[in-house]
Amino acid sequence: LSASPPLVLLLLALLGLAAAGKLLVVSVDGSPWLSLREWLDTLQQKGHEVVVVAPEVSLQIKPSENFVMKMYPVPYTQEELDESFKAFFHIAFEEGSFLERFFKVFEGMKRITDFGFSSCRHLLQNKELIRYLEDSKFDAILTDPILPCGVILAEHLSLPSVYFLRGIPCGLDFEATQCPNPPSYVPRGFADLTDRMTFLQRVKNLLFDTQNLFLCDFTFEPYSKLASEFLQREVTVVDLLRKGSVWLLRFEFVLDYPRPLMPNIIPIGGANCAHKELPQ
Repeated sequence: LSASPPLVLLLLALLGLAAAGKLLVVSVDGSPWLSLREWLDTLQQKGHEVVVVAPEVSLQIKPSENFVMKMYPVPYTQEELDESFKAFFHIAFEEGSFLERFFKVFEGMKRITDFGFSSCRHLLQNKELIRYLEDSKFDAILTDPILPCGVILAEHLSLPSVYFLRGIPCGLDFEATQCPNPPSYVPRGFADLTDRMTFLQRVKNLLFDTQNLFLCDFTFEPYSKLASEFLQREVTVVDLLRKGSVWLLRFEFVLDYPRPLMPNIIPIGGANCAHKELPQ
């Protein structure tokens, strides 16, 4: 390098460009935001510019001096949002048979996802905000794809996307990343099984997997239609998810069953834990 001063200057210039960036954040409300907020504070301390897009009505997403907040109006009230989440949390901890639990959780999730879809539609229809995002020249987008509004924006703005998630219903994260997900070894939700199953337990696990045949369409088909309308071409949610650059999974294999991962999938389960030094 000492014999190539122009190369040294070029490397220094590239380092300067990489020193700080402009990040667009579209987060899911609630606990995902609580996990993400500390990251954003650290990014701001390192010199990055962070812009958070969020609805005016939310549970946890509030303005901060560590990032720029861009808010947009939505057609529901704070009281309606709070009541729906309280009802869902109550349902989630109720006991009962599989069918009772499934239909109650299904109904609660429907109410929650209706809020998310309405919020996304009003974001994409907000021409002034979309024009601001187009003109801001972001370097990347950080989003939780369980509600794929940020995924749609990433495609529209041609941005590399970083996904920050716990998982996606119906195994869409497995499908989008082409990770193996055999029902013989990977327990399904509500099945109360482990990764070591007898033949009959594997049959049971396979039967539990059939719920995805209609649950995925019910949950994500509206977003596919919304994305196709907004992007002005036919797309599906899986098509958009496949373009994710990095998947940051809030997994910890001490608690979760091990699963195959692709090179761009990084488990970060420890990010949910307080940074405390353990005693000897």
